[in-house]
Amino acid sequence: MGERPATHNQQPPDRTSHPRRIAIIGGGPGGLYAAALLKRLDPTRDITVWERNAPDDTFGFGVVLSDETLGGIEHADPVVYEALRQHFTRWDDIDIVHRGTRHTSGGHGFAALGRRRLLEILHARCRSLGVELRFRTEAPYPEWLAETYDLVIAADGVYSTTREAYAQEFRPRLTNHRCRYLWLAADFAFDAFRFEIVETGHGVMQLHGYPYAADASTVIVEMREEVWRAAGFDETTADVPASVDRCAKIFADALGGRPLRANRSAWTTFRTVVNDHWSYGNVVLLGDAAHTAHFSIGSGTKLAVEDALALAACLEERPTLAEALAAYEEERRPVVASTQRAARASLEWFENLPLYLDQPPRQFAFNLLTRSRRVTHDNLRLRDPHFTAAVEREFGCPPATPPMFTPFRLRGLTLRNRVVVSPMDMYSATDGVPGDFHLVHLGARALGGAGLVMSEMVCVSAGGRITPGCAGLYTDRQAEVWQRIAAFVHSQAPGTALGIQLGHSGRKGSTKLMWEAVYGAEPLEEGNWPLVAASPIPYGPGSQTPQELTLTQLGTIREQFTAAARRAARADFDLLELHCAHGYLLSGFLSPLTNHRTDAYGGPLAARLRFPLEVFDAVREVWPEDRPMAVRISATDWADGGTTAEDGVAIARAFVAHGADAIDVSTGQVVADERPEYGRSYQTPFADRIRHETGTPVIAVGAISSWDDVNSLILAGRTDLCALARPHLYDPNWTLHAAAEQGYEGPGAVWPAPYRAGSRRPRTGRTDDPKPRLTLGS
Repeated sequence: MGERPATHNQQPPDRTSHPRRIAIIGGGPGGLYAAALLKRLDPTRDITVWERNAPDDTFGFGVVLSDETLGGIEHADPVVYEALRQHFTRWDDIDIVHRGTRHTSGGHGFAALGRRRLLEILHARCRSLGVELRFRTEAPYPEWLAETYDLVIAADGVYSTTREAYAQEFRPRLTNHRCRYLWLAADFAFDAFRFEIVETGHGVMQLHGYPYAADASTVIVEMREEVWRAAGFDETTADVPASVDRCAKIFADALGGRPLRANRSAWTTFRTVVNDHWSYGNVVLLGDAAHTAHFSIGSGTKLAVEDALALAACLEERPTLAEALAAYEEERRPVVASTQRAARASLEWFENLPLYLDQPPRQFAFNLLTRSRRVTHDNLRLRDPHFTAAVEREFGCPPATPPMFTPFRLRGLTLRNRVVVSPMDMYSATDGVPGDFHLVHLGARALGGAGLVMSEMVCVSAGGRITPGCAGLYTDRQAEVWQRIAAFVHSQAPGTALGIQLGHSGRKGSTKLMWEAVYGAEPLEEGNWPLVAASPIPYGPGSQTPQELTLTQLGTIREQFTAAARRAARADFDLLELHCAHGYLLSGFLSPLTNHRTDAYGGPLAARLRFPLEVFDAVREVWPEDRPMAVRISATDWADGGTTAEDGVAIARAFVAHGADAIDVSTGQVVADERPEYGRSYQTPFADRIRHETGTPVIAVGAISSWDDVNSLILAGRTDLCALARPHLYDPNWTLHAAAEQGYEGPGAVWPAPYRAGSRRPRTGRTDDPKPRLTLGS
């Protein structure tokens, strides 16, 4: 930052939403476009942009913009849009080169231009409108600018000094990731967006390349930190030309032997920026200063330009500056959060690229294309039906069969499709005895077409219930009712498997029914029963403190699990799942946050696994040999010091070694102060990693809601089965309706005979309007 000048503003800053004097820190695309928009909306405004670099200095080469962003630019400033349009390079294809095989997918639609050209266009537009551009000039201190100007827009990038100056107010969270990358260019145009994977003696390296002019392409070389060091790039960080030459040799096939060139390039790691607040007083963050999204989904400049559009609109629409800045953040935050989730998924896919190298070539390509979850099976089928059909054939889909309706085998059980009704506690039993509600609830979902319907967590003892309404399997009466439910499912929904989940509440027991509690696991007001757990640690501030289990009590609980398993086998359940997740008893042994024991059942992970594995072994011994057993785990605690993703893989691997046929991969709910990173199918990456690192089948669960997501996850090889909970509460016939909506009729989705008349989607309006037949000349 520059020196703090003397205050020369004769008027106090204007706190209306139509600020007259505006300071913009940073002359990148976002800051420049904000300046042009605000000046165009009110030519009397005094707008100054400070940029520390020269006008023709820039980092990187090409910029990719979406049709949506371009539409916003065209509407807001046709002059800028027309100037951009004249320089765009457009293309439709994506090439993926993996082990010498290139797969091309079309229909994607990209537009790019040189970053320097973009800046020239924005410079010219700002000057023509009367914006003052100060190049090679450090901006004054933000505090002075805030005192002097009506509005300060901090568009000073990922390393924003403004954000740092107001860190206590913006509360930034910065995350550096695990790959190193180098931003370069080549003097020829790729004919597609190109991803090239090279396996070297040091590890996997990848190239991201796309054209931005008729004779130029952006080339980004990326690899894991340990690969970068093993290859010796860390020893030549000061010698960028040497790195550039070496990268050109590594990717000589992709480049056709052509050289690469740098532009202020340096090896760096990507930094994700998140801020709890985007404005403070009359200072507001924009673009990378507020948020970043990984370059693999090409959204940095796009987000900055969209920020500028939204900020200008909110300043016009709102009566005060405070309301305008609040509206700007309210409008942009969900969009940015969604983009950052997609970018994070893409970033982590490339970080974990070695996991996928042995996939069949077309599945690998499909996996890469759908990595961010922005591209899905259904829209890829529309963009490029021939490519998608080829992936489906390689996967083994019969003709006209979506991936979700392919069968899957676990031990002696063959599921007719990949859909699982996830275990959902209904809290509707009396003294642990399921009732007619359970018959209707589970029966309806079985009739609804899912391949596997899971019970709620069925408790192995009265003291192991979560609430007084939880179902159990510790008496013969309970077993009789469960047998009635299983008989209904098997007779009325043949082909649907019924699974039981066995568990013990541990320290999360003796609580109110879910809909009676004001917050989470709220203790009963009366009628409590004593709790037991791995260690005497209460779940929450108002929770009961459990007793630490003695060795004798551990033996008793182990026997309770085996007794329940025997009853489940006699009741004719097809699959048994051991609940070792969500902070219940067995999960409580696994997490270091809930297991502080000093005996053989506490300490390192191998010791914390001891009791859950003993229970698994005991249950597996009494569970019929031909019937599969699964284990549900929390693959992370979402809390500092708790179970990590690496621990989740080790836990899964331990159960697989003891005979688990599948791992049901959930996360969290272990400690009350967790911080989950929610989002669409947010737990799937944990299932994906466990599947590829252990080689065992997995069930993905968590915010999977559409049949398109299920098809995408299955076909990409990220999971084997998808468990859906709330969608099945909304629609018991979710699976059959998914088949109808996709036009699928086959063995993977069989309508019960009484329901067949409803197997086609009802019409919702007239479709018999006359179609135009003739075109008449004037």
